[in-house]
Amino acid sequence: MAGQLSIAKALNDALRKSLENDPKTVLMGEDIGKLGGVFRITDGLQKDFGDDRVIDTPLAESGIVGTAIGLALRGYRPVVEIQFDGFVYPAFDQIVSQLAKMHARALGHVKMPITVRIPFGGGIGAVEHHSESHEAYFAHTAGLRVVSPSNPHDAHWMLRQAIESDDPVVFLEPKRRYWDKGEVGEDPMLPLHSARVVRPGTDATLIAYGPMVKVCQEAAQAAEEDGRRLEVVDLRSLSPVDFATLEESVKRTGRGIVVHEAPVFLGLGAELAARLTERCFYHLEAPILRVGGYHAPYPPSRVEETYLPDLDRVLDAVDRALAF
Repeated sequence: MAGQLSIAKALNDALRKSLENDPKTVLMGEDIGKLGGVFRITDGLQKDFGDDRVIDTPLAESGIVGTAIGLALRGYRPVVEIQFDGFVYPAFDQIVSQLAKMHARALGHVKMPITVRIPFGGGIGAVEHHSESHEAYFAHTAGLRVVSPSNPHDAHWMLRQAIESDDPVVFLEPKRRYWDKGEVGEDPMLPLHSARVVRPGTDATLIAYGPMVKVCQEAAQAAEEDGRRLEVVDLRSLSPVDFATLEESVKRTGRGIVVHEAPVFLGLGAELAARLTERCFYHLEAPILRVGGYHAPYPPSRVEETYLPDLDRVLDAVDRALAF
């Protein structure tokens, strides 16, 4: 399997390996069978594994997740695809009221090994309800694990780790990075909920996940031309958070900037900034800053590039941090 793959192909291979390794693994979702999904993530899987394991469902997200919960109760390991991020809301009650709480409600006797795959974020020129960044809702919900890969290697191995987990995992796939290619190695290298330093630096720490990791890497490359060495940390796991890795980095650089597509107001960056301020206060040279979307509904596709954080907005935050 080692070699250059797109994120989409890496996810497809991960699903294939999971279906091969465990006969109790089943895939469910709208148009995932014959069509192979709107992004072709499940392409060819129904043909090879049959329509009783790769199941085309009705357009009913609440029913899809509810059925997956029933299957999990009977010993199956369902992998649910939500076709687009904005379509998850009809299933929100099933996810946060049932799926997230079943393990605690049963005093640990019932496991919920369900993976909910959601293509999330903007940048593809889609219509309304197709470019949501709702990760804070799920990260706020106790009982759910929430992760997001940023590259093909992590996409493949984190999805396999999520499917193998006995806890429910919300797996957020950065849809505008589906076609980015990279090396996929022969082992995961990290546990599912570990952050990773993807670029070392000394002057400030950029913390991102999913689609924004690439933007932060580009910002760090541009900053280096001005003599600034920025460290980039890929969060990878949004709940639980690997605060130890973040704390070590921010204490070393003295500055931290959290970057995500979701609105800054009450976004995940607020929690990260608060925790890191508490833990690193005497090491900070500047406040922990946040870069993200605006507190407004996601705009029409023609102006989405104005809404989404870009290299210039990240570098502006770096300038503000270094000015303290």
